[in-house]
Order: sequence, then structure tokens, then C-alpha cells
Amino acid sequence: MRTMIRGSMLLAGAVLFVSIGIRAQVNPSASRHSTASADLGVTFSLERAQIVPGRCCFWLQGGGLDAAVTLGKGFGVAASVTGDHSTDALPGVDVNKIAALVGPRYTFTVWTSRSQPADERRMQIFGQALFGGVHGFNGLYPAPGGATTNAGSFALEAGGGLNLYFSKHVGLRMPEVEYVRTALPNNGSNTQHDLRMAFGMTFHF
Repeated sequence: MRTMIRGSMLLAGAVLFVSIGIRAQVNPSASRHSTASADLGVTFSLERAQIVPGRCCFWLQGGGLDAAVTLGKGFGVAASVTGDHSTDALPGVDVNKIAALVGPRYTFTVWTSRSQPADERRMQIFGQALFGGVHGFNGLYPAPGGATTNAGSFALEAGGGLNLYFSKHVGLRMPEVEYVRTALPNNGSNTQHDLRMAFGMTFHF
């Protein structure tokens, strides 16, 4: 599982690297007509979670960094790294986790004002499906040989969001909503079906 998370983080880093490369190589005078672009998001997140079957619910709080490269006609690839924490999800039990995921993203761009240059006033609506790994730590995870404080599993996120740009390069993520599925031990089904909401800043290159 740690290998999966490392691999996902390497892919996320690659997406960030490509984003910077696109920014450096695109001619400013032709950037308006370029089919390739990159977006970087920095967000605060809330995640509604269930710690054990039949017991609802608690909220994780955290943050994330995501990057996407759009290669043309709205299709591209995205990667994200998120970290979340909850204190006393059960009496005396904290929940901490970090996830790294990568997958396809489709972005649809809407021009919000005909009186402004198209690349300065625009709205992006995106949908994505990301796959990778999650690592839970400093918590309590039931196991056949006894409870452990650390555990890992496959992770999936599916959903979308809206980026509203108020300048050529800077905008707001408002909001991003996703279904999150993980498979950390919980002394029951060993699956989690969470709802994640994120808000923050987004940067376009």
C-alpha cells in the first residue's frame, strides 16, 4: 500500500511538473489559442465519514493540493494529495489519513462575460475519477491479530467541481463535491463511503 501511495504521489508530482512546463513554454501572445493548459488547486476540505457500521457520523477536516493538465477538447489527467484529521471520532480515538490519487478529468469552459477577454473571465466545470491509495495513521484499526494504529487501502474519488476565475490566472474553487471510497479496517464491512466537499483557490497556466 505504501508503494501505491508513493506511486500516486510521483504521478501527482509529474502532473505538477508538466503544469510548470506548459507555463514556461507557451508563448504569451498565443496562450489564448493554446489547446493545452494546466490548473492548480489549493483547498480546505470537509469530509463526512462513518467510523463503524451503524454509527453516524463525524467530520474530517483537512486540506489538499490538486493539479490537472488539459490536453485538448477538455480531456486531461488530474492528480491530488489530501490530508484529513478528526479528533475523538470515538471517545479517545482520533482519525488521521493521507491519500494520493490520479486519474482522468474532463473540463468544460464557459465564458462568463462577452465584454471581457475570454481568458480573463471564465468558469470551468470539471468531472473526474481518481484512483490511488490512502494511509491511516495515529488511529485505531481492528485487525485479526489485534488493533493497529496504522492501516492502508485502495482509494477512489469520483465527482467534480467549479472553478470561477476573476482574472487570467487566479480564481476560486467553489465548490468541489466528491464521493470517496476507502477500505480501511473498521471491524465491520471494512469499507467507507464518504462525502467530501472542498473550497479554495485555483490557478490557471
